[in-house]
Amino acid sequence: MFGQYWGNYGLWFMFSLVLALWAVFHTVQSNRSPISKAIWCVLVLFLPFFGFALWLFFGPRSARARG
Repeated sequence: MFGQYWGNYGLWFMFSLVLALWAVFHTVQSNRSPISKAIWCVLVLFLPFFGFALWLFFGPRSARARG
């Protein structure tokens, strides 16, 4: 559907959107402070792949593992 009109960009956009929504959902469900949740959500949504990679390595799960 999207690939037909946008070339490969549509597929990357959909993949990025799914990853970002998944990260935001898990961030909102975490036990972190509200300001920390807001910062992670903004970072993931405005920097899709880079923000997701940062969240994956330094996000809520890594805090539990250190903790």
